[in-house]
Amino acid sequence: MPAAFAPVLPSRYGREPEPAPGAGVRVTSDTLPGLESVSPADENSVWLHDALLGPHSADIVRYLSLARSTGGPVLDLGSGAGRLAVPFARHGFAVEAVDRDASALERLDGWARRIGPQVAGLVVTRRTDLTELRLDGSYRLALLAGAMVAAVPPARRPGLLREVASHLQTGGALALDYTAHQLPGLIAEPQRTWAFQVPRFDGIDEWVVARQVFDLPSMSERITYYAARTGKLSTERVVLTTDKWIVEPERLAAELHSAGLHIEGRRRHRIDERTESVLLVCRTDG
Repeated sequence: MPAAFAPVLPSRYGREPEPAPGAGVRVTSDTLPGLESVSPADENSVWLHDALLGPHSADIVRYLSLARSTGGPVLDLGSGAGRLAVPFARHGFAVEAVDRDASALERLDGWARRIGPQVAGLVVTRRTDLTELRLDGSYRLALLAGAMVAAVPPARRPGLLREVASHLQTGGALALDYTAHQLPGLIAEPQRTWAFQVPRFDGIDEWVVARQVFDLPSMSERITYYAARTGKLSTERVVLTTDKWIVEPERLAAELHSAGLHIEGRRRHRIDERTESVLLVCRTDG
C-alpha cells in the first residue's frame, strides 16, 4: 500500500480523532461491506467501480432464480452498467434499466449491442434519479440490488416504494438488499479504513484507501476513496466520495407495508460479527 495516503475526513464527519498512520487499516481482497455503490467519475474510475461491485456479483443467481418464478418484464433500479440487466436480457427477460449515471447507461447499451440484437432489443434504458422516478410500464419483478436502497434519502424512500409497488402486476415482486449494521458496532467503531488493490489489466497499478465514516445522529455514512494510479511515467491521485444512509430494518418494513407490499422472504448473509447482508423479497398485497 502506498505510504502517501493519509485520509482527510470531510468536515461533517470529522468529529473523531484521526488514527495514527497505518493503525486500524484493513488490507483485504474480500467483500468490502458498504463500499459497493459509487458511480465512476471518469473512464479511469471504471476499474475501481467494477472491483467494488465484483464481490457482490453472486446475487445475480438469486435474482435470476426469482425472475424465473415471476416472469418479466423486469425493472432494474440503479442498474449501473448492466451487471444484472444484461444477463437478464441474455436469459430472455425484457428489462427496463434505470440509473442517473449517463456513462453507466452508455456502457450498458454498448455491452448489450456487442452481444447481439436479440439481447439489445430486450433492454430499455432510462436516465433518472430514483428520487424522481415516474414509471409508465408494469412489471413482474422490480430490483433494488447492490444495496441501492441505502442510496435513497429516507425521506424520499416511501415515495419510491409506492411508485414501484403501484406498477407491479398482480403477484409481482420487489427484491432488494441492504447492509444491516448492529448499532453497538457502529457506536464502538464509527470510522473504518480499508486498503486494497484494484485489479487492472491496462498497465496501471492502482491502490485505494477507503475511509468509511458513520454519522449516527443523521443515520448516514460517507465513504471516501483515495486512489493512486501509477503508470510508467506518472502517478495520478483521485478522490471519490459517496454518501449513503444507514437502513433501519423496522422502518424499512413499515414503509414497505405502507406501500402495499408484504415481506414474503428474507435471507441473511453474515459479513462479520457486526454486519450482515439482508435480501428481502416483497409481494404486492393484491
